[in-house]
Amino acid sequence: MIAEIRKNAEHKMQKSLEALKSDLLKIRTGRAHIGLLDHVQVDYYGSMMPVNQVANITLVDARTLGVQPWEKNMVAKVEKAIRDSDLGLNPATQGELIRVPMPALTEERRREMTKVVKNEGEGAKVAIRNLRRDAITHLKDALKKGEIPEDDERRAQDDMQKLTDKYIAEVDKMLAHKEAELMQV
Repeated sequence: MIAEIRKNAEHKMQKSLEALKSDLLKIRTGRAHIGLLDHVQVDYYGSMMPVNQVANITLVDARTLGVQPWEKNMVAKVEKAIRDSDLGLNPATQGELIRVPMPALTEERRREMTKVVKNEGEGAKVAIRNLRRDAITHLKDALKKGEIPEDDERRAQDDMQKLTDKYIAEVDKMLAHKEAELMQV
């Protein structure tokens, strides 16, 4: 019973870390990477689709992405979707290829992005703490029902706290890495 609660909580905490990692990839650092456009949605025949499902995204060079829609009539829609996204990018079309240059980040913009990174990290920490709270609630319910002894419940709570601390430290490490990447000139 205790092992199942712990395993479930750890699995969900791992998912929270993966979600944070995905969110941090979307925050640009001045270098181009193909994951940058993953959350940009484009109107594809009446339904919203991610750009990477209607176009091939490649790295042209270190600071430029190349986006080549699979259908010619999608070029303008993809370009508009990239321009309208919250990434602050200004794509330029050359025939069927859309070039997306990454503008250099100013010091002020870097500081704003650092705040966004900290906010994302705080959200991940809250999610992990909520998972700890839920697991402890399950442990207390099991104790009330008489399914586990009190000593085991107390040890399991301490174990959940250690697990939570481990994942919070992992979040802090990811945030520090991303902030260093952002502030790098």
